[in-house]
Amino acid sequence: MPTTSHFQTPRAPVTVFGPSPTLESDPDTIFSGAAKTTDFAFDAKVSAVFDDMVSRSVPHYTELQGMLADLAVEFLPEENGLVCDLGCSTGTSIDLLAVHPRVPKTTRFLGFDNAPDMLDRARSKLAPHLKRGRVELVEGDLNAGIDLPRCNVVLMNWTLQFVRPLHREALLRQVASRLETPGALLLSEKVLVGDSFLNRAYIDLYLRYKKQQGYSDEEIQRKREALENVLVPYRVDENIEMLRRCGFRTVDVFFRWFNFASFIAITGSD
Repeated sequence: MPTTSHFQTPRAPVTVFGPSPTLESDPDTIFSGAAKTTDFAFDAKVSAVFDDMVSRSVPHYTELQGMLADLAVEFLPEENGLVCDLGCSTGTSIDLLAVHPRVPKTTRFLGFDNAPDMLDRARSKLAPHLKRGRVELVEGDLNAGIDLPRCNVVLMNWTLQFVRPLHREALLRQVASRLETPGALLLSEKVLVGDSFLNRAYIDLYLRYKKQQGYSDEEIQRKREALENVLVPYRVDENIEMLRRCGFRTVDVFFRWFNFASFIAITGSD
């Protein structure tokens, strides 16, 4: 991982003048056509269409981003808070939090991602915040662990499911150990259910949802093949038990849509 300051030098208060510009995403047509399907990767092609892809692939994406921001605010101090986004992709969550009316102007943001092309997009989207010193972006592989500073909130939006199962608990223990008390991990994941009938029903409903978003049967099938063995989901109860093992005292599901779930995990004593 490259050397990074992690905001160790105190910074003067800043003022955000209006919303940040967002990067125009190309339409997601990656899985249309006759090209051979390969394992899914967050490369230049995916980065160019990612904002369109995620908004059409994650149910209630816009509403959920608002919920994540509102919850994050509850754990931010009045001065000099820090939010870390692990798997920040193109920087959408950081951008929304940075202009949130209830987020203190001295709150800073640290984004980690292992995809250089995603970080390039994030730098463009977050350029005003980077210029004012509110945001820092770092390239790093979560499978190898991270140099995480003390922080108030950690975001992991559809990120942990791409971390190899072997490394997930070590990563979550790192997160829990670096959060202030109380601090919060906001985790969104694709999930499985134990009952085979419900699991199949939820998957079918999700595939129907994707067709409603304009994806063809071919695109849906090819993306499923590309994600096989790359995206490895857990059941809701497995995620909750893992979070508790890793040091979080309170774990709750604050949003659920069939085979998608969002969790809040809080550090500190009762």
